Amino acid sequence: MTRSFRFAAATLVLLAATACNELDVGDLNNPSLEELQTNPTPAALNAAATGLLVGLRIGIAEPNGYIVLLGIMGREGFNLNTTSDPRYVAEMVTGPLDPGSGAFGANIWPQRYANIRNTNILLNAVDLVNPNLMPEVEQEGIRGFAKTIQAIELLRVIVTGDANGAVIDTDRSPTGEPGAIATRAEVYARVVALLDEGRTHLQAAGAAFSFPLGAGFTGFDTPATFIEVNRAIRARVAVYLDDFAATLTALGESFIDPAGPLDLGVYHVYTTGSGDATNNILAGTAVLRANPLLFAGAQNRANGQPDLRITTKIAATNNATGSSGGVSISSDQHFVLYPSNTTPVPIIRNEELILLRAEANLGLGNLAAAVTDLNTVRTRAGGLADYSGAVNAPALQTELLYNKRYSLMWEGGHSWIDFRHYGRLTDLPRQVSGGVFFTKMPFPNNECLARNPQPANGCTAEPGI
Repeated sequence: MTRSFRFAAATLVLLAATACNELDVGDLNNPSLEELQTNPTPAALNAAATGLLVGLRIGIAEPNGYIVLLGIMGREGFNLNTTSDPRYVAEMVTGPLDPGSGAFGANIWPQRYANIRNTNILLNAVDLVNPNLMPEVEQEGIRGFAKTIQAIELLRVIVTGDANGAVIDTDRSPTGEPGAIATRAEVYARVVALLDEGRTHLQAAGAAFSFPLGAGFTGFDTPATFIEVNRAIRARVAVYLDDFAATLTALGESFIDPAGPLDLGVYHVYTTGSGDATNNILAGTAVLRANPLLFAGAQNRANGQPDLRITTKIAATNNATGSSGGVSISSDQHFVLYPSNTTPVPIIRNEELILLRAEANLGLGNLAAAVTDLNTVRTRAGGLADYSGAVNAPALQTELLYNKRYSLMWEGGHSWIDFRHYGRLTDLPRQVSGGVFFTKMPFPNNECLARNPQPANGCTAEPGI
């Protein structure tokens, strides 16, 4: 585990078991950390398993959370609250990213590792349960679910740190030395292994989980259907690794359905119930603004009106300006994807899977198949005509990136991740004179201070390109 958040993470499993309307898992003191580590009961294990979904959504839908921070770096939108924190404009748009700033990379790293710690506690605990009280088939369900959640969390860490790497030796004592920083390749290999191991466990988990998954996983709340989620995440990972054959294999076992609802998928859910969390992106509407250049870059429908993905996700509002250090950004547009503080946030959905298949076929040279899937998304999500441009790899990559940007905007930093993947960050708008793009987030300063010597990468300011 990482030293900077070890002690807090060790207690988060208690928070993860907090009662909430959508995830009915018992009270704050059930299960206790001591119970899980010494004498786990089936009830404690099931509560902790469901609780991983609470940890999974922490730090995702906040004005300084995962969606917003990665969205700023991909020029999807901005946090113009420079009165509260000028770094949202000055540091994130013109740099450098400072590992000692206490936000940004430091705001994502500990939250993700906290839930990874929770999965390790749960996986160790399930090995201790009395098999007469919890059958092996139920234990396998917990193992498969927990390893899938751990893979998602570790993927979030490495897509932000990228070449800096991350910690994969996480199952350590909270009072011991922190795990070493592994390379990007080693982290991705671990993510792949977790997903594949999770699938194997889920295949042996019988017809039903012993714990509830809540409304965000409706239709994917049995071991067999949750495998489809596991494989969907595996397909996303395979694309990031340019392993396009593996992408198609994983998609074949996922819930991809070109004729089905584009929003079919799994979600973080929020409620206003006592002890539960709300979607706090809504709370930042006054200062969280869409990039006004998104409209300028949108393709038009046959009637001359912009891509439906713009007109249904962004609306005009009063002008707001954020200024800091001589840098000023204004926008009179805001996102309307999350109209209430209980609107779910996608983890992965069908529209992305169709685009991942287009991406894989493009990478394999199957250009006609790629165009077919691009047209499905263009027409169904964007209201656009079929693609009529050049059918060659460079042109289709541009078309792919356009569709991923407009289909997945403000959902999980996809523009930053995708344009970086293809070395095309500088194709995005710099927005201001001196604007820069970052290829990775530095480690939190405390993470660097915990190590002697400090890692060669990630412990100095990122200047950007």
